[in-house]
Amino acid sequence: MFKTLILYAITAVAEIVGCYLPYLWLKQGRSPWLLVPAAASLALFAWLLSLHPAAAGRVYAAYGGVYIGVAILWLWWVDGIRPSAWDLVGCLVALTGMAIIVFAPRSQ
Repeated sequence: MFKTLILYAITAVAEIVGCYLPYLWLKQGRSPWLLVPAAASLALFAWLLSLHPAAAGRVYAAYGGVYIGVAILWLWWVDGIRPSAWDLVGCLVALTGMAIIVFAPRSQ
């Protein structure tokens, strides 16, 4: 279970970095060379998604909940904006949904 959560979290960080670097270039006038590590990060993201053992649709659905949680942490740690109570409640709802999808008993 812990290994699955860590893999989801690393996958989310790879996606966020891959999207954040072009944001820095487009919105903050940073170097277009940021697109190189952005592309590498998004390629890593796609590869990491393939490491999850569940069916692809289930992985993507559950990953969405973890992505929300990591994005809220990013908001706090990188953007320096403290999450509101509503951000935290939404994150909790998303992570609850992820846990239901990933850890529900399966008959396989």
